Amino acid sequence: MGEKLFFYDLETTGTKFWKNGIHQISGIITVGGREMERFNFHVMPNPMALIEEEALKVGNVTRDQIMAYPPMREVHGKIVEMLGRYVNKYDKKDKFHLVGYNNCSFDNQFFRAFFVQNSDNYFGSWFWSDSIDVMVLASQYLKDKRREMENFKLATVAKALGVEVSADNLHDALYDIYLTMQVYKKVTGE
Repeated sequence: MGEKLFFYDLETTGTKFWKNGIHQISGIITVGGREMERFNFHVMPNPMALIEEEALKVGNVTRDQIMAYPPMREVHGKIVEMLGRYVNKYDKKDKFHLVGYNNCSFDNQFFRAFFVQNSDNYFGSWFWSDSIDVMVLASQYLKDKRREMENFKLATVAKALGVEVSADNLHDALYDIYLTMQVYKKVTGE
């Protein structure tokens, strides 16, 4: 069947996974190099989550908007149902690779915490523990150009690789994962 990749991005209410929550989870599932499904879940953050106004500005959302999103238990259920279409969580050799931009140091912790907050301790049944961080792949690929780059944010890296970037759509998780996938394709040749 081929490798199973779970390209994903999150938008959050702050930068601390133990304090803040998720308000958007988006991504693209590929199996054997073929796109199987796109998803875009808006989610009401954990009721205990701290909501920082600065983070909402970055995501271009308001407190009222995110508090009107579906509850996290409902979204968690939809995510697990979706995962189950591609992975047998009882088979230790059947899992997704998590793929994102800077996901190893940011998104993965939030995503794992989201499962725990939903009383689900089976995150590791769906995903391999070793993730694919596209920022790290791009760092290797662009090492000779890095000194010329203003920063190493997703949009800057995408532009450096010749990917067209719409500044108006940045920090929407679905658009950001689209850019991540384009960067991944460029740096891996897939």
